[in-house]
Formats: sequence, C-alpha cells, structure tokens
Amino acid sequence: MSTRTRIETFRHTLYQTIYQANTPAGKSFDIALMILILISVLTIILDSVADISRRYGEQLATAEWVFTTLFTVEYILRIFCIHRPIKYIISFYGLIDLLAIVPSYLGIFISDSHYLQVIRILRVLRIFRVLKLVRFINQSNLLINALMASRLKITIFMFTISTLVVIFGSAMYLIEGPEHGFANIPVSIYWAVVTLTTVGFGDITPQTDLGRAISAVVMISGYAIIAVPTGIFTAELSQEMKRQNTGVDERVCSKCRKIGHEMEANYCRICGTELPRLAGKKSG
Repeated sequence: MSTRTRIETFRHTLYQTIYQANTPAGKSFDIALMILILISVLTIILDSVADISRRYGEQLATAEWVFTTLFTVEYILRIFCIHRPIKYIISFYGLIDLLAIVPSYLGIFISDSHYLQVIRILRVLRIFRVLKLVRFINQSNLLINALMASRLKITIFMFTISTLVVIFGSAMYLIEGPEHGFANIPVSIYWAVVTLTTVGFGDITPQTDLGRAISAVVMISGYAIIAVPTGIFTAELSQEMKRQNTGVDERVCSKCRKIGHEMEANYCRICGTELPRLAGKKSG
C-alpha cells in the first residue's frame, strides 16, 4: 500500500468518525464532543464569577487551554479530512468552530479578556451539531405515547431556549456590566431566565437603551415557552389518537423502540430490525 493510499484511507476513516454520526465511531465522537463543549462552557461561566476566579483562576485557565487545544486539533482534522475544506470553513458550523478557539489565542495579545470571554460562550452553539443523537423512546399509552413522541422536538426546543438564555445573559453582561447589577454571567443568565419566563422580578434592570431593547426581545420570546411545546404535544396527541383509531399495530421495535408500524410491515422502518410477528400472521 502506497503512502498516498494510506493517507486517503486515514482521511476516509477520520471523515466517517468526525462527520458521520450514524457510525459507531461517529456517535462516540459526537458524545465526547458534546461533553467537552458543555464542560468548556461551564468553565467560562465559572471564570466570570469573581470569587471563583480568584480562588481557582489558575486551574480554570489551564482547563481553558486544554479545551482550546482539543478544539484546535478537531478543527484542523475537520479541514484535513473533508474534500472541500473551504465549504466547511465558511459554513455556519465552521465559523462557530473557529470562534471556539480564536479568542483564547487572541487573549495572549489582548489584556482585557472580558469581551473574548463572551465570544467563547458561543461554543454552546456547537451542541446543535450533535442534537441528532437523540433517538426514539419507548411509548405505552395514549398520553405517554404523545408526550414521548414529541420528546425529540421538545428537547431540541429546550436546547434552543437554553442556548438563547446563555447568549442573552452573556450579551447583557457585556452590555450592562457589573455597574448595573449584571455582576457576572450566571447572574445575567438568571436575569434572562426570569425575564424569559415572566416579566422579571425587578431586582436587576437594564439601564442602557440597547439593554432595554434586548429585554423587550427576551420578554416577547417568552410567549414561545408555553406556545411551542403545547403545539408540539397537541399535534403528537392528535396523531396518536388517529393511529389508534385507524388500527395501526402497537408492535415495538426491540432495537430503537419505535412504536406504531404499518400492519403489513415485517421490519422497522427506522432501523430495519425484524419486528415481532402479529398474532395469526405467517412470516414470509
């Protein structure tokens, strides 16, 4: 085997691992990546708290550089193994991946890392790369079936809301700052959660025009907290009732737990696993 062939084989293996989430290696990679992203974002959030930063600043800085190094290696490997690197580099996820590592390197030359800290929080957007790992779940009766069937959509929606809360909180920390009560990112996230779910307690209020404008956007977005999950659940409940009334069988796939297959189906349409035979139905 020539050197070029070995390199191409290596690139293909890397591509399947990094970009193909439907392979065992790809699933493991995405799970590990999601854990790293969550821990790195938690590190950034903790570093914005003055007391924690004073006591554990050195450890948090070391952890940040470990994450930056790992994300840098990942970014380089993504460029290396894909056939059209430019397409990835200028894509949404490519830009987010770049923003995940650039602030740490810029921090070497820029003494005030306050703004860079907020930019690094955008790493949480990379979670959407691995949301496809969510799978179908077991269902048992009408209401539970509808709730479970809508779990994927509601989970994605809640991830979206959580991401917006972190971004809105970080933005307010950047815009308003400690002098207006936004002492750190966790406090700012608390403000975003309260404002998004209610109209706010009034203990922390924005003082700048831009801060007030963001507050208005957050409050209006709060209506989606109730409307979207309710709509998703209602639609699934309607589908479940229709499925039961039209005689769709209740066989459960032993592998992916999908329920509600066609009466004549012998294999799961999701994963291809052979389904249990219906009573009185011959195999063939």
